[in-house]
Amino acid sequence: MLGWKIKLFRIAGIRLAVHYSFLLLLGYAAWDGARSGGLSGALLEMTLLVAFFACVVLHELGHCYAAHRYGIRANQILLMPIGGMAEFERIPREPRMEMTIAIAGPLVNVAIMVVLVGFLRFKGAFSDGPAADAVWSGANGFFLQIFFANAAMATLNLLPVFPMDGGRVLRAALATRKPYLRATQLASMVAKVIGCIGIAIGVWYGLWLLALLFAFVIFVGNLEVRSVERSERERQHWDEYWKRYHEMLVEAPPVLPPLLDTMEDEGKNREAGSEQ
Repeated sequence: MLGWKIKLFRIAGIRLAVHYSFLLLLGYAAWDGARSGGLSGALLEMTLLVAFFACVVLHELGHCYAAHRYGIRANQILLMPIGGMAEFERIPREPRMEMTIAIAGPLVNVAIMVVLVGFLRFKGAFSDGPAADAVWSGANGFFLQIFFANAAMATLNLLPVFPMDGGRVLRAALATRKPYLRATQLASMVAKVIGCIGIAIGVWYGLWLLALLFAFVIFVGNLEVRSVERSERERQHWDEYWKRYHEMLVEAPPVLPPLLDTMEDEGKNREAGSEQ
């Protein structure tokens, strides 16, 4: 299903693609805005959604830049209704590398928040009087919504829910003391507990997108755990193969020197026979 996508363009050599279901979200935003504000309301809701996902792209580009510093290439960034996902040619196993790449995305959101706070301060949003009220209303309130959207994005991504950013940080921390596979399994167990709580909260309060997000994260986390288990089995298989191969080379009796001795003896016998 992740293959159902529309390829858009490239940013810094990384393909940007949109899942078909994203068009449904865009249509819903237009419909929801039109109910209360007509055409202008629809345009405002769609603009807000596009601006939010522009921040999602910047978030994913933060991951891609950090990965590039370690020589890991990003193939594409896929946008879906529940967020974005950067696809890399490989996932680093070294804890420090994984932790750095994981934390880079939320740091981008924090940087966006700092810029927005500076802009709102410049506009007088933090001063007293009617000028401040004007800033928080109308079109300027748009930037306040983007600020809180980035705050929510950074907070959600830093939850220890594998394979989200916080979950990868947890896996990297565990991998400093435990085998990589065991660290992945433990991070996945924590993710399932928190994810189930998130789904329950989403269903209870009618936050269906939040519930869908946590359900999707648990699903993708299970897929990655299986992938790590499969790669670990393959790694153990080849480690055992090369170990046996090395033992055969070390323990096998030398064949070449006796063969050379035999050839030398045969040569001497031929010479002795010719002299007679």
